[in-house]
Formats: sequence, structure tokens, C-alpha cells
Amino acid sequence: MALRDLRAFAAVLVVLAPVFFAMIPVYRSPMTSDNDFDSGPGPQPILFSAELTPHRSLSRRGFTIFMMVIAAISFAAGMVFWLMGAWPVFGFFGLDVLLIYWAFRINFARAGAREEISITPVELHVRRVSHRGHVMEWSFNPLWVRLDQQIDDEFGVEKIYLAARGRRVSIGNFLGPEEKASFAKALMVALQTAKRGPTYNPVT
Repeated sequence: MALRDLRAFAAVLVVLAPVFFAMIPVYRSPMTSDNDFDSGPGPQPILFSAELTPHRSLSRRGFTIFMMVIAAISFAAGMVFWLMGAWPVFGFFGLDVLLIYWAFRINFARAGAREEISITPVELHVRRVSHRGHVMEWSFNPLWVRLDQQIDDEFGVEKIYLAARGRRVSIGNFLGPEEKASFAKALMVALQTAKRGPTYNPVT
């Protein structure tokens, strides 16, 4: 082959090479520079979720009406003793009203406490918030959690405990005996679902 032909062939290669390499698909690794996958596992499904709060005997409006009635009765009874000359008794009636008001205010303040319990296939999470805002949290692997109940023959379920690997946490203390029994049943079903693992439905 003549030298002129070689030069012409080389010139053609120089022109066509960028086009040739541009047609080759480029493979991009799905991993980052830290060797971690870009997309991790999605959020776990919530199998169970509950928020427990103390029982409130009166609403705010009911409390106001109740205190007005108590104050009116105490004032009327105190005036009777005042007119009889036993005026110190009037002060004791007023003190009773203040004590009742103080007791209900404490009850309403403690009603701000709550307990949040959630279960996913990989975690049982308990979050307890006191009426003062103090937060305590526990996390368990649902595969190892055992649900214990303290049952009285007369009153029913008194205590519910989550136990796993040496740890034991009391839950549902806000609830009454019947509510504890219903709550424990629902919690047991959710734990059994978590222990069975995910259910796959094959596409047909």
C-alpha cells in the first residue's frame, strides 16, 4: 500500500473514531463513591400503631360547670353559718372549693401524658411522654419480644409487659382492665404478623 493511501486511511480513522466511540453505551455504576447503593430499602410497613392517653373524667366545660355548682353550694352553706355567728366555717367552705379545684387541675395536667407504640416487621418502638414533657423510648426486635400479662381473677388484666432479652417494659398503664385485655390481643396479633415475616404475592 502506498504511503499516500496510508495517510488517507489514517485521516478517515481520526474523523470516524469519535463517532464510533460515541455510539458505545456507557455503563454507570449504581454505587456511590462510598460503595453504598444510591437507593436503600424503602420504609417498612406499619403493622400496628397506637397512642394511649389517660382517661379524662370531665371535659374543660364540664369542669367549669362543676366548679361553679360547688362554689355556689359552698357559698350558700357558708352564708348560713355566717348568719348564725359561726363565721369561721365560711372560710372552711372556701378552702374546700380551693382544694377541689387544685385536685382537678392536677388531674388535667397529668392527662397530657401519652404513650405511643408502633410495630414494623423489624422494630417494636415504644415512646412515653410524661405530663411534664419528659420522653423515654425503647426499641425491640419483634422476633424476640414476649408479651406478658398480670391477670387478677377478679379484676382481669392489671399489667401488660413487653419482655425481650432481659428487658421488661410496662405499657398501657392508662387503660382499664377490659381495655388492657383488648389492647393486648391486638398487640399480640401484630407481633405474630411481624414474626411470620413478609408475605409475597406472586404475579400470575
